[in-house]
Amino acid sequence: MNVAIIGLGLMGGSLAISLKKLDFINNIVGSDHNKIHQQEAVELGLVDNVIEFSEIKNYDVIFLAIPVDGIISALKNLTEVKESATIIDLGSTKSKIISSVPPKIRKNFVAAHPMTGTESYGPKAAIDNLYKDNVVVLCDIENSGDFQVKIAKKIFKALEMKKYFMSAKEHDRHAAFISHMPHAISYSLANTVMHQENKHNILALAAGGFRSMSRLAKSSPNMWEDIFRQNRANLLEAITLFEDELKLLKGYIENEEWYKVHKNIEAGNRLHDILD
Repeated sequence: MNVAIIGLGLMGGSLAISLKKLDFINNIVGSDHNKIHQQEAVELGLVDNVIEFSEIKNYDVIFLAIPVDGIISALKNLTEVKESATIIDLGSTKSKIISSVPPKIRKNFVAAHPMTGTESYGPKAAIDNLYKDNVVVLCDIENSGDFQVKIAKKIFKALEMKKYFMSAKEHDRHAAFISHMPHAISYSLANTVMHQENKHNILALAAGGFRSMSRLAKSSPNMWEDIFRQNRANLLEAITLFEDELKLLKGYIENEEWYKVHKNIEAGNRLHDILD
């Protein structure tokens, strides 16, 4: 099958690297509105060549590896794909994207969210095996065509991803807690330090804990503004619940209730009993 990837940054570029290893993929082309990204993707050998967006409709499989608002815009211009085409988006939100799919191509469309990535972006951030052994969530597949679902499953299986299935509504609420809220916290943590008069002295002490928690603050502002906008209600709920937990711990510390501080930390430790 012939594959086209719209968006040649971290997600799209890393996908291209992995797809090139699959024997059922004939060729991989790309499209990106950023001319520099186009040039870099070709120079790095991520895609066989770059094509105009208008040519995308002729391909068997079309991946949308662009910011979530861009996915919605792209879908409106893909209504002339061939009947057998499979369109797979890699967006971090699902409800608004799915509701925006033109009815004419709903069967062609498979909503997917690979739970992977790094804080870097652009073609030079693309890495091998970014997708391997990670989770991909497929949403509302009962509304996708049987053939398109089969193709999507085949590709993600070949990429050695773990497939999970849920509704878009479930996905967006879960993603708010485990992805979107942590990014919001990381940006706020970074800004808290950057707003201090002696920030350079503070950052001179930065070690593993701070670096780990602030790492996400390097993520693309364009991409995350779109995500926060599309998943606003769920994100606000997650932030409010986080604030409640932080206020609780703050209160224990203010009141010097060290036993309760200890129990609170101990309760948080249990998260990794599940994750590990």
